[in-house]
Amino acid sequence: MKRCDRSAPRAWVDNAVRLIDADTQRSADTHLLRYPLPAEWGVQLYLKDESTHPTGSLKHRLARSLFLYAICNGWVTEGTTVVEASSGSTAISEAYFARMLGLDFVAVVPAKTSPEKLALIEAQGGRCHLVERAPDIYTEAARLAAETGGHYMDQFTNAERATDWRGNNNIAESIFQQMALETHPVPEWVVVGAGTGGTSATIGRYLRYKRHATRLAVVDPENSAFYGGYEVDDLGYETGMPSRIEGIGRPRVEPSFVPSVVDCMIEVPDAASVATARHASEVLGRRVGGSTGTNLWGAFALIADLMAENRTGSVVTLLCDGGDRYAGTYFNDEWVADQGLSLAEPAAVLTEFIATGTWSG
Repeated sequence: MKRCDRSAPRAWVDNAVRLIDADTQRSADTHLLRYPLPAEWGVQLYLKDESTHPTGSLKHRLARSLFLYAICNGWVTEGTTVVEASSGSTAISEAYFARMLGLDFVAVVPAKTSPEKLALIEAQGGRCHLVERAPDIYTEAARLAAETGGHYMDQFTNAERATDWRGNNNIAESIFQQMALETHPVPEWVVVGAGTGGTSATIGRYLRYKRHATRLAVVDPENSAFYGGYEVDDLGYETGMPSRIEGIGRPRVEPSFVPSVVDCMIEVPDAASVATARHASEVLGRRVGGSTGTNLWGAFALIADLMAENRTGSVVTLLCDGGDRYAGTYFNDEWVADQGLSLAEPAAVLTEFIATGTWSG
């Protein structure tokens, strides 16, 4: 008796991988920007600018890895409808790769996702399926995939396993290569948001694998579950609430989050994230997103700690995406007021930090 493999024709798979690899070759590595701090502090801050990817965000790396993972596992083949649960940026990037491969793409997104992000998903050829309750996106995405005979990409489960954390030009390896000639080439801290959990898992594992002394800090906004889950050591922790800081706040601790590689968790108020995004946008001369504001708030706090200890060194964090996607939210005073956010107090903390290097946040 003989039973042969019934998987997809290898010709389609070969070409799909070639197309994705060709896109990677066309895309230069993202820049590592020096954030201006007073030289006398002896501490340098760097921003890994992920907004320069073809789809404008950190999630371009994740989408590329997820597609390769799904294709090489035989889950995505010619004609497969790809479905994803996303708050926006991952869906934009996955829509890009789906169109490259000639596949239909459906993004299941919370109804409160910024209109700018929805327009970008559709501009990449994707279709948006809105749900009122943010926690429902997972089950709805799985339902749609089953209904269409497609594949639910499930970034929140697969993010930590789809990326090669040992290197292979992942974000961690790229950071350390770009830091090699800096004054303090091995950072004291790398600061990232949780999101899917995939980026923090990749960086945390890489730090251990390469035996770097660098510590990993994960920042988490209001209503998000990662900080609470870390605090009580509960991977099943849920808030069931939507996050105003798109891309990093989640209503539950996602399966890809690996708390054992995290050295410090920092809870960041939403008003602080928005105020810091606006502050950084003025400093850099370009708009950055709310998650970048969250990252910088945490990075500033850690820099103040180094200075209080009379230590020098470097800190690296991520510029996750550009702020133009949030013109109607984080950079809109009416939206900020409608959310009940007051930016005056965090803005004062930032002013004091830049003037004195001390932190009262």
